Amino acid sequence: MLGELRQVLPEAPVVFAADQAGLPYGTKSEAEVAARVCGLLGRMAERYRPRLICIACNTASTIALGMVRDVLEISVVGTVPAIKPAAALTKSGTIGLLGTEATIRQTYVDNLERDFAGGKILLRHAAPGLVDPAEAKMRGHAVNQADIEAAVAGLLAKPGAENLDTVVLACTHFPLLREELALAIGKNVQFIDGAEGIARRIVSLTQGQQFERAQPDFAVTTGPLENFTSLAPALAKYGLEDLRAF
Repeated sequence: MLGELRQVLPEAPVVFAADQAGLPYGTKSEAEVAARVCGLLGRMAERYRPRLICIACNTASTIALGMVRDVLEISVVGTVPAIKPAAALTKSGTIGLLGTEATIRQTYVDNLERDFAGGKILLRHAAPGLVDPAEAKMRGHAVNQADIEAAVAGLLAKPGAENLDTVVLACTHFPLLREELALAIGKNVQFIDGAEGIARRIVSLTQGQQFERAQPDFAVTTGPLENFTSLAPALAKYGLEDLRAF
């Protein structure tokens, strides 16, 4: 997602925040996620004074986006499953949705399906087994294709899955595994996430504003800094070479 934002708004200064101490969100209750996200973003907003916050997590957004907007007096952009564009793309009318356990059960997702995928078939599947391979790939480690196949086997076993032609990647980890997912699900299946749309939304909300980078962009983690440094090469690709503990 940061890559898409860099392409359309390269002059915007960024603080990249990783809540590694709070992971995983996908297995937590709605109350736990809401409390964690609202509290953490409140403290980060006070410390860094951003003009806009992007919640780059489908689980956090589908649960806590409205609450965060209620408590913060700045623009907040969420990341929600890209069901609307998937419904416009599908030719077969059958769409897969890969996400965390928490994301796929949300009423927010029910509403997206009702509003934008009427007449389509949406096959939801929780694929927490994709998170660790995505994290490993970010750190430069090899991905075991068997792990990817095991993680999506439940989706492919659902009635009607033989007609899948579009899959929504409803976790910001999952786009890192597009090549591996194509091998596991089918090269003729198109994968879609919300990154480009989110970048466009941020451009729209900041249109006409002036940007000035007073210091290099940096990344912060809520977890131990030594566990964050293994991501240094991946973050450096996006201009984030200064890694800090929050």
